[in-house]
Amino acid sequence: MGMRRTLIDVTPLRSSPPFRRLWIGQTLSGFGSQMTLVAVMFQVWQLTGSTTWTGAVGLAQAIPVVAFGLFAGSLVDRGDPRRFLLFTTGGQALCSLLLALQAFLGRFPAAGVLGLVALQSCCGAGGGPAARAVLPRLLPEHRLAAGLALRRIAFQGAMLLGPALSGLVVGGPGAGACYLLDALTFLAALYGAFGLPRAEPAAEPARPGARGVPAGLAFLGRTPVVRGALLADLATTVLSMPVSLFPLINAERFGGDPRTLGLFLTAVAAGGVAASLFSGTFTRSPRPGLVMLGGAAAWGASLTLFGLSSDPWAGLAFLVTAGAADTVSVVSRSTVVQLHTPHDLLGRVGAAEQIVGQAGPDIGNLRGGLVADATSGTAALVSGGLLCLAAIAIVGATTAELRNPLTDRPNG
Repeated sequence: MGMRRTLIDVTPLRSSPPFRRLWIGQTLSGFGSQMTLVAVMFQVWQLTGSTTWTGAVGLAQAIPVVAFGLFAGSLVDRGDPRRFLLFTTGGQALCSLLLALQAFLGRFPAAGVLGLVALQSCCGAGGGPAARAVLPRLLPEHRLAAGLALRRIAFQGAMLLGPALSGLVVGGPGAGACYLLDALTFLAALYGAFGLPRAEPAAEPARPGARGVPAGLAFLGRTPVVRGALLADLATTVLSMPVSLFPLINAERFGGDPRTLGLFLTAVAAGGVAASLFSGTFTRSPRPGLVMLGGAAAWGASLTLFGLSSDPWAGLAFLVTAGAADTVSVVSRSTVVQLHTPHDLLGRVGAAEQIVGQAGPDIGNLRGGLVADATSGTAALVSGGLLCLAAIAIVGATTAELRNPLTDRPNG
């Protein structure tokens, strides 16, 4: 395999101007969103001094996605995803402006800050499915995996650099400046959404609102390859998510030094970026389902070795491997889901995928914390990794469609 086929395929950026504009806009807004996340955590901590309140930030983001995601996906399928994306992106920008205003004006109740975060997450609950629904309309099927890999590296880059930049801004002009910068980055996202082509109405439009949700759930129930892909993602997150254990592992292996705590997430993100840079090794595969299963299994194995490692730096190396495996699994899963979903169901299925991606890690972190409290951090990591491997083996063995090469898809 030549070097060009090994590195990330940037052809979608060259061949599709609408995708290029959308990718640039969402990349910039992703950096802004990461900055806002850190700023909100800092502001809530300053207002309350309570880890319970800072933990509620994640809850404020997750609940709207779980509660309204499928409803929003139904609305996306009913109309024009471009228009819906413009509306939700504008709503997110307005929420960032309101966050900036309250920060500049002075003390604001922590509950009010979380309310604005939840409102912004409501917009994101619709914007996520809309963005997923437009992607197959912008790229041919053989470029879809490459486009998803480009989105993934943008996400990982924002995770690496966004928090660091936020720390500098919060330490200088303050949290309000972070929120204002985030609002400005949404202008780039709006520009990208404006450049999207209008979608042709479906031959059989989705039922409006909640009445269209059962059709999306029925599709998941009768389509083993999509159902298996989402179950595999739940297996990696619910059973083996390690983030809540990082402070404990940092205390055990690095003496609780706060300077090393950030290395854990950085290691995961660095592995993800590396996998994205060399994503040509897997995005061209005719068996994305099999690649996804391999990536998910590598995630579980890496976390098992991370838990068993006695050398702290070797443990960080296993986290880099886990981050790379996660990117392989996520990109391949999204490829499977989008290639096997009809266009008139992309919003609802994309919403289900977003719910799995949002709620799974939160539940997994809770599981890890409960197991660690009852046993130890090592036991929580190792048991989670082994459970993940077992679950992936079951999903792979019972879902032959995931192991097969791509065939005719319903949205061709």
